[in-house]
Formats: sequence, C-alpha cells, structure tokens
Amino acid sequence: MAKKSSRPQKNTPSRANGKPKMQTRPSNQAASQRAKERKRTARAVDSSVPGNMLVIDGKVSKTARAIDSSVPGKSSTPRVVKKRHFVRVKTFFKEKKARFHTERAKHFRPHKSFKRSYAEDYRRSFETPGLLQHAVLAFQMFFKYWRTFLPFLGLMVILYMVAVGLLGEEVYDQAKSTLDEGTENLAAGKIGNFAKAGILLISMVTTGGLDNGMDDTEFVFMLMLFLIMWLVVIFLLRHFMAGERPRLRDGLYNAMGPLFATLTVFIVIAIQIIPIMIVVIAYSAAVLTDFLSTPFYALLFFTFSAIMILLSVYLLCSSIIALVAVTSPGMYPGKAISAASDVISGRRTKLVIRVIYMFFVIALVYVIIILPVILIDMWLKSTWSFFNGWPIVPFFLLASTCFVFMFATTYIYIYYRWLINYKEK
Repeated sequence: MAKKSSRPQKNTPSRANGKPKMQTRPSNQAASQRAKERKRTARAVDSSVPGNMLVIDGKVSKTARAIDSSVPGKSSTPRVVKKRHFVRVKTFFKEKKARFHTERAKHFRPHKSFKRSYAEDYRRSFETPGLLQHAVLAFQMFFKYWRTFLPFLGLMVILYMVAVGLLGEEVYDQAKSTLDEGTENLAAGKIGNFAKAGILLISMVTTGGLDNGMDDTEFVFMLMLFLIMWLVVIFLLRHFMAGERPRLRDGLYNAMGPLFATLTVFIVIAIQIIPIMIVVIAYSAAVLTDFLSTPFYALLFFTFSAIMILLSVYLLCSSIIALVAVTSPGMYPGKAISAASDVISGRRTKLVIRVIYMFFVIALVYVIIILPVILIDMWLKSTWSFFNGWPIVPFFLLASTCFVFMFATTYIYIYYRWLINYKEK
C-alpha cells in the first residue's frame, strides 16, 4: 500500500456536493498589494475637478492628482505646467544684486550711501611735485622729443587748414578796425599799439578765434582732428616714458584703436555737463525776465547755480582721468570710468587746482606767442602794403592752439601717471 503523504491537502472545492470549502487566509504580501491598489484608485477625484494630471518640475502635484480615465471628455495625458516666471526673474535679480555688491566692495567709494564716512577712510595721501614743476615737466617732455612732436604739430595745422580753414583775414581786419574806432575817444585816441594788441588778443581768444563761421561738417572735422591729436600724443608719451623710441607713423597708425571707446567717454562727459547747461539757460532766462533784480531771488538762483556747477565739476574730475585711462590697450569705457573714479576719489580738489593752473599757463603761452605776432603784423602792414591780406595772425593763432592742446594733453597724462604709480601708505 502506498503511504499517505504527511503534507496537508489543499482546500479545493468539493465537486461532490458543489460547495467550495473555506479558503486559507491570504499572505501579508498579497494584502499589501491590494492596499496599494486601493490607494491608487483612491487618488481619483470627482469628475467636477477640472484639468488633467498636473506635473510640476517632473513631480505629481499633491493637491490635484488626476481624474479617472473613465470621466468623459477628459484626457488622461499629463499636462506639464512650467515654474512661475517671476520666481526666475526674482532669482536673476538677486544674483545680479549680490554680484554688484561684491564688485562694489572691491572699490574705494566713500560718500556713496547714507552711512557715515570717516575721515581716515576718505582722506588719501598724494605727494606730487609742485604746480610750476608740473608745467615745466610738460614743456620739457615736448621739447625733449621735438623731432617727433614738431612734425606732428605741422601736420595737424595743415590738416586743419585743409579740412576746416583759417580765420579769414577780413574778419581779423574788421575786428582791428572796430577796435580802432572804439579807442578813438579813449585817452584822446592815444592808446598804444601794445594795449590794442592785448585787447585784440583777448577778444579773439574769448570769442573763438578759430571760428570763421564754420558749418556743422567743419565743426565735426575740427572735433575729429583734436581727438586724433589727443590719442596720438598719449600713445607717443606712453611709449616715450616706457623707454622706447616710437616714430610718428607708429602713433598715426596705431593710436586710433581706442577711438570709439574715447568717443563713448566723451558722450558720458556731455551728459555730465548738462547741469552747467541748465545753469546757462536759466541765467539767460533770468536776465531777460529781470528775475535777478530781487535780492532774495538772486540769492536763490546763485545757490542753485553753485550746486549744479559743483555737481558737474565733481563728475568731470573722474571723466578727465577716464579719457586717459581708456586709451590703455584692452580697456573698456565702463571699466575706465570706474577705475578713474577709484583713483581720483579723495583727490578731486587737487585735480581741480592743477587744471586751473593749467589754464593759467595756457593764457600765458597765448600772451607770449600771439601778442608779439599781433604787434609785428601791425608794423608790417603799416610799413609795407605788400603784406596786406596775409593771414599771419590767424596762422600763428592756429599753430599756438595746436601747441597748447598738446601741452594740455601732456600735462594731464603726467598727472595720470603720478596717480596710478603712487603707492599709498
């Protein structure tokens, strides 16, 4: 006989009476699987909930999961909703602000906020030679390399005469005759030629001695010629101070690189001069309307004018240095203005004093050069009629203006080198 198996038999339905027997209790794994199925089905929301499955940044939304696929008219395809755009914009501006403050902390900028600026923070030492020695160094630099600067001076005079033109001799003669008529009754008509020459020089310089009624095209040519002179002189000075021996053609061919960057700085300077222009316009209107006749209104106007002029002067101090800094190789206008503002911070008063002294030296140069030329012109034309109509004075006035501009460029560049080479304690 076969042995009966000791394993318990499975509960199978009995076919004898057609009634199934009791089943065993399901395992824990099957129960957990059914629980998961119930959770999945419980996620379905009522058919009144609009929208499809929401997926935000790759994750299923917790508030509105999905609707059952059996809901008519609704698709079971998930719809992706992007992150709100203003959150990205806010993050972008936060990063830019943090970067701005990080870069700003690297620069020396006192008086730029409502925080107190202490004296030990904004007082900066700066030891330079005196005013007279500064001017002498500028003249020495020109005459030391006169073989390069003198041909360049002659070239610029010729280009100016061709592109713009000289002051007409008839305009000069008319100014001289007007001066003679005006001084007939002065000191019984015994005013000397020296005094006449001085008055004529002052009138020519203050009223624009180079302006012979030029149109807009000639004015643009004049600005471009002086801009080229600025760039070439700085290029030559930079190489001369580095111990090199550049030729004039090197400056003419290679100095035009930062032309557009320099024009950008000039645009910034034009914006910074707007307060002074407002003062000029307001003064013209005040004179026409007799606004300054009242002492109180005059006090208000001059207070307003002083504030606006100081604002422009404060801004222009850094822009003058930026005109030199932007000519450096690889320098951008924004970086040049920022670096110049850092270098000149705490030293603007000294720069203003240097610039005022520079204008005093320029006026002295005009007196030394042009005044004898006017006297010689008067003597020649009164002695020999052959010299009548010769533009002697306008030619020397143009040459002196070009020389003075080159002197001013050298003067400012020397001061710029002192600024960047000075080591603060």
